[in-house]
Amino acid sequence: MELNNNVYTIQGLKLTDIAEQFGTPVYVYDADKIAGQVQKLKDGFKGLNVKLKYAAKALTNLSILKLIRKQGCGLDVVSIQEAHLGIRAGFKPSEILFTPNSVAFSEIREAVELGLQINIDNISILEQFGNEYGGTKSCCIRLNPHIMAGGNNKISTGHIDSKFGISVYQMRHIERIVKACNMRINGLHVHTGSDILDPEVFLRGAEIIFESATHFPDLEFIDFGSGFKVAYKDDDITTDLQELGKKLGSAFKAFCKEYGRKLELWFEPGKFIVSESGYFLVRANTLKTTPATVFVGVDSGQNHLIRPMMYGAHHEIVNVSNTSGTKRVYTIVGYICETDTFGWDRQMHEVREGDILAIKNAGAYGFSMASNYNSRLRPAEVMVYKGEAKLIRQRETLDDLLRNQVEIEL
Repeated sequence: MELNNNVYTIQGLKLTDIAEQFGTPVYVYDADKIAGQVQKLKDGFKGLNVKLKYAAKALTNLSILKLIRKQGCGLDVVSIQEAHLGIRAGFKPSEILFTPNSVAFSEIREAVELGLQINIDNISILEQFGNEYGGTKSCCIRLNPHIMAGGNNKISTGHIDSKFGISVYQMRHIERIVKACNMRINGLHVHTGSDILDPEVFLRGAEIIFESATHFPDLEFIDFGSGFKVAYKDDDITTDLQELGKKLGSAFKAFCKEYGRKLELWFEPGKFIVSESGYFLVRANTLKTTPATVFVGVDSGQNHLIRPMMYGAHHEIVNVSNTSGTKRVYTIVGYICETDTFGWDRQMHEVREGDILAIKNAGAYGFSMASNYNSRLRPAEVMVYKGEAKLIRQRETLDDLLRNQVEIEL
């Protein structure tokens, strides 16, 4: 999103025009930004045999998936439904990594039948997989390195109390199962969480996974998950991909030499690829002044963007209808029967009823975590592609709320 001549635009299109054309609330995605983020990752790890697996849970719209596939990425999915969406979007099953948690073995069996790369993070499931498939189907093992990382405890996944991964302290148990079932382990995976700033976190994980790798002679890849931090404010510090690529790349090359052959280096960026591409456009319905606060009530709420309420996440908010008025301090709230605050005490150009506000960083976990709470409808999605705003999901209607309900006679 750019500000030119006091007008906010995406690829030359005015955001106010997009809001007028498609209505509000509406998610708007900049295809050029998505492609640019993928290129940043490729540039950061240049010279390495890197495979990028987009973490689909961030945003699963089919058009977005097709765009990301066009950039040369594979896919990381956490449910069989995400896998089916990926295949429908054109990904080959062999390009999809299936990393579920706490699912029934029947779902893993379905993933095997589809031809996905299986990633296992539970001793019990590993044993079931070994008993059923032995060495006929390879799998990856997700290890828990017991490293505390991530900006919020709800998104930190590699610590000792996390439900994710098999503890590195259970390596002897893993070895027994692999040997007894004659299993073929073709990958090792570690993911410590999101919003990682310090490359040393990746390097600590690397040391652990490289040591673990010596127990498995058939590895084809090592997967470091993701966690690359995006900017939520103008002065935010982000992950230095060049520094990370240099340090982790050097360590990985040294490991491959010691291991005896070159392996693939995998990452699973989700939020990094789509977060900054997304803008959630809402309309100011009401202005309400109290003795302490001026509230701007908008035509959306936590049912469409839950991250501020769930994680305390910060999303910049700008008034795209008024870019030069006097700046005032507002608290932007939603229309849900909860305290659904998008932003406290935000300074922005004067807001008038009817103005369009743009909430930034809405590409990741906006629509994908949206709900019909309060029986509200989910918004439309629009992608700006090659200078044209294209509808990629229709706005819901009341019929959508009723479609699967079954009325009984009372």
